[in-house]
Amino acid sequence: MIDSTRNPKVDEYLNNIEKWKEESEKLRTIILNCKELTEDFKWKHPCYTLEGKNIVLIHGFKEYCALLFHKGALLKDRHGILIQQTENVQAARQIRFTNVQEIMELEPLLKAYIHEAIEVEKAGLQVTLNTEITIPKELQDKFTEIPELKTAFESLTQGRQRAYSFYFSQPKQSKTRVSRVEKCLQQILDGKGLKD
Repeated sequence: MIDSTRNPKVDEYLNNIEKWKEESEKLRTIILNCKELTEDFKWKHPCYTLEGKNIVLIHGFKEYCALLFHKGALLKDRHGILIQQTENVQAARQIRFTNVQEIMELEPLLKAYIHEAIEVEKAGLQVTLNTEITIPKELQDKFTEIPELKTAFESLTQGRQRAYSFYFSQPKQSKTRVSRVEKCLQQILDGKGLKD
């Protein structure tokens, strides 16, 4: 009998991965046992949705594999197991694993977190995102020097503005920040993002 809840793209993914294979298969089984979710394949990873809305994703990294809850910031996390992947990730949270035994030990908790994530989605809750963008001084100086640069920058999407601002702000030395701004001037004037 063919299990209709399983997505063939996820089958193919699991057949081809070498690292975190057993862990990913166990996580898949746990998620599918929660019944309400539809198995999909997005961003090259197994993704589980409720009426088209992303709930949880299985993904592997070099040092760990994880369940990623798309609205994890809204979960209560009574057991303190959710991790914010980086400081710039606002909504998603992960539960990380380094072996299948950890997953098996946490299975009841994982099911509880998955069910809570489903309830968050059913309730229509949304994560309030911080949309404030801090413009580094070096970029402000260029805006004064080249007014059309400011116009071009403000025409970019918020995500592109945020990416540039973060990239320009990272170096400790001002001369490195200035160099980064200068290297990206034409790209900004052309209306392109940092990764375009």
